[in-house]
This record gives sequence, structure tokens and C-alpha cells, in this order.
Amino acid sequence: MEEIKLAGLRVLCPGDQYIKEIPKASLRLENRMSEISLIANPHRQIGAFKVEESTEAEDGYWVCVEVTAFEDVPEDMVTLTVPAQSYAVYHHQGSNKDIMQSYGYLHKWIDASGYKRLKGRWHLELYSSWADPERLSVELCDTVE
Repeated sequence: MEEIKLAGLRVLCPGDQYIKEIPKASLRLENRMSEISLIANPHRQIGAFKVEESTEAEDGYWVCVEVTAFEDVPEDMVTLTVPAQSYAVYHHQGSNKDIMQSYGYLHKWIDASGYKRLKGRWHLELYSSWADPERLSVELCDTVE
């Protein structure tokens, strides 16, 4: 995937709270999308995170939309540039409570296919349906080489 520019909200909380806090941030972002200029696709939200962050600034989960440039992004929102990377992708359809099972399938496929997970790089979740945490449609993108 080519370089991608993201603008949105950063979620930072204890690990067991992300399952509750990410949907809340997603709804807040949806309600504020009109404040962001140059959105590439208003029908897709993108989650970004690092499995093994190297700095405190990289900790957390970013709930974002892709933008073509960082212009007129509200001051209380974050921006992030994810460099061009290769991903292994698995489609998750269903509850956010079951997403770890889908990641399990993806990780087994990565290992069986001879790829190496790059845990210190940005991983993406491309949401085409996010309004109901019980009925998600998301492409899980694990960075690999």
C-alpha cells in the first residue's frame, strides 16, 4: 500500500478498555468529519496502531479518515503519515469482541506463508462499516515483509 495520510482522534487507555473506547471515538469522529478538509473517502474510517511501539508518542490507537493533505485539521485532532508498506490482509465481519479470533487466523496465515510480521510498524484496520460494534466490516492489515 502506498503512503497514507490520516487525520482523526487518538485513543489512549488501559489495554482492556480499547474494545469500549474505540467505538466511542469512531462515533465522535463520524460526528466531526465535516470539520476535516480534504477527506479522501468519507465512507471509510481507518484505525492505526503499532503492536510494539518504541516511544510513548506511538502508544494507543488512532481512529482516522484518510486525507489528501493536512489542511484545516482541527487543533484537537491528530495527524499521522503511514509510510508505504506491505500488508497481509484478512476481512473481519461481525462483532468487535471476535476481532482477536480473526487476527489469530491472519497471524497463522502469515506464519504458514513464510512472511514475517513487523510489529514495530503501523498496522491498519480499514472500516467500511463501523456504526455498530456488533456488526463491523473491516480489513485487518498486518504489516509484513
